[in-house]
Amino acid sequence: MKLAISDLYDLTHTKAADYLKQFTYPWEALEGIKDLILEIGKGLDPEEYDHPEEDVWIAKDAKRYPNNYIGGPCIIGHKTEVRPGAFIRGSALVGDNCVVGNSTELKNVILFDNVQVPHYNYVGDSILGYKAHMGAGSITSNVKSDKQLVVIKNEGELLETGRKKVGALVGDGVEVGCNTVLNPGTVIGKNSNVYPVSCVRGVIPHNSIYKEAKKIVVKWK
Repeated sequence: MKLAISDLYDLTHTKAADYLKQFTYPWEALEGIKDLILEIGKGLDPEEYDHPEEDVWIAKDAKRYPNNYIGGPCIIGHKTEVRPGAFIRGSALVGDNCVVGNSTELKNVILFDNVQVPHYNYVGDSILGYKAHMGAGSITSNVKSDKQLVVIKNEGELLETGRKKVGALVGDGVEVGCNTVLNPGTVIGKNSNVYPVSCVRGVIPHNSIYKEAKKIVVKWK
């Protein structure tokens, strides 16, 4: 499967578009997310974004519930909801019309517009595309158990990331079922579905249904 940024994401749905265009593969963009947010934040219109503390920008029409933590650098987009218990540790670029739910933790991520991580999710060192949805309890695992650098395995080809921490690169329109673990370096193609309680690794093609490791089927068109 083609793993380029242009294959996985519609860049019209993120403030990170110009930044992402510099790279071929999405994991190459993980290193600079912090600096990207700081640069974008400086140019945000104060009529549209509150700046409640250093390096944190929250759209005035976003809905922030009580009892959550937003650490900088962070941008929360228009009409996004940050629900009780959310823990945004920093380096999080959250798009418009997103949901960051109760007990959800974000760290070093780009969430495109309309992403939902609404219940008990951990998303770290990852990029989630437009309208991607993580079911309740699903997480991205971003460090291998042996602490070695993450390698992307794609159709027999091994792609070195050079990074110890790589979560998941999730394409536009992906649905991840409840209580699923996306192992380090997982790539999921556009418009694919992952069954609940799955343990996913490697590359899942576009427009697929992941039932189990040896049972990935093409969606009906």
